[in-house]
Amino acid sequence: MTTAASQCIFCQIAGKSTSTTLLHTDDKVVAFQDIRPAAVRHYLVIPVDHISTVKDLQRKPEDYSLVNHMLEVGKTLIQRDAPQCHQYRFGFHQPPFNSVNHLHLHCFALPYTPRWKCMKYIAMGPFGFLEAEKLLGKIKPLPQVISKV
Repeated sequence: MTTAASQCIFCQIAGKSTSTTLLHTDDKVVAFQDIRPAAVRHYLVIPVDHISTVKDLQRKPEDYSLVNHMLEVGKTLIQRDAPQCHQYRFGFHQPPFNSVNHLHLHCFALPYTPRWKCMKYIAMGPFGFLEAEKLLGKIKPLPQVISKV
């Protein structure tokens, strides 16, 4: 683990070096409750491997697959734990508005509590909150063109 990653609180959580209760764990991601919940349910899904921000993701099958898996895990947990809620939201903060430099998907069962907390999760173009589906669209690998020679 690099020095930056060893000091990263989310790397420590993913490495099970903290007392954080994990809601889900597999070889790619872990999920846990946000320490400052902004909604009825507010979970974070993070990759086990250190990836700093959404800006580090590329149009590669492995990046697309990872984000898609993060979203699937988040949806499963939120819908399981808050079936009474009818609105869900999933997304990422973009630099400079990310609080921890380790990729993390925010998973919300709405409404926000208190309501003013929604301000932190507003899409503001290239800087604000980025919906997970929009990120998937940005990093979806381009189809391979096979030329016949």
